[in-house]
Amino acid sequence: MRPDDLTSLRGLPLFAGMSEPHFDALFRAAYLQSFPTRVELFSEGDRADFLFVVVGGCVELYASWNGRETTMAIVAPYGTFILAAVVKDAVYLMAARTADKSRILMIPSEDVRRAFEQDDAFARAIVVELASCYRGVIKHQKELKLRSGVERLAAYLLRCRSEQGNAPCVSLPHDKRTLAALLGMTPENLSRAFATLRPYGVSVDGSSVTLSDLGGLMGLAKPTPLLDDASS
Repeated sequence: MRPDDLTSLRGLPLFAGMSEPHFDALFRAAYLQSFPTRVELFSEGDRADFLFVVVGGCVELYASWNGRETTMAIVAPYGTFILAAVVKDAVYLMAARTADKSRILMIPSEDVRRAFEQDDAFARAIVVELASCYRGVIKHQKELKLRSGVERLAAYLLRCRSEQGNAPCVSLPHDKRTLAALLGMTPENLSRAFATLRPYGVSVDGSSVTLSDLGGLMGLAKPTPLLDDASS
């Protein structure tokens, strides 16, 4: 593993407080591998053998049932995923595949649980990480239940604008099939939602979206930290 990768990983909230011996032991057992696009990392129902950290590229977490499939989340650097399954020594509730050419760090689950038992700072960081994930799930559920599809799309575009420096033109970070799944919509409903947002100053050109009536869009989405602030 390259020294700059270790430095970046050391700075993650999950690992930042660990003692040097425990950090060194944890990462001595880890594997850093490169994967091409759309490689399956694991399937639903598999035993959680590794904690994953995205070092480069991005990973799609998805689920399927009865012939249907949906995207659950997209993980970018330096995001971790499947932490709850690792801590509980349980099976994966989602499947994962690379959404782009990716570099993935894989830490054996047994080593994570050993460090959890031995390193108090790491244990506290895991609790905070899982609490943050739980709050994120609650916000997502609130959005699905309280906002219409058009309102969810409007709020998503406003979040993209904030993340991309408040520019009047935002770039969609995902293809429209994935975006529709993330917003709890079908691709057809997503297309109709974009059409509905035209009077609110939203125009689409491929993956580029221009927001020319910010006030109108905010009036529709009514953004609130209790739904839209990922950091709280």
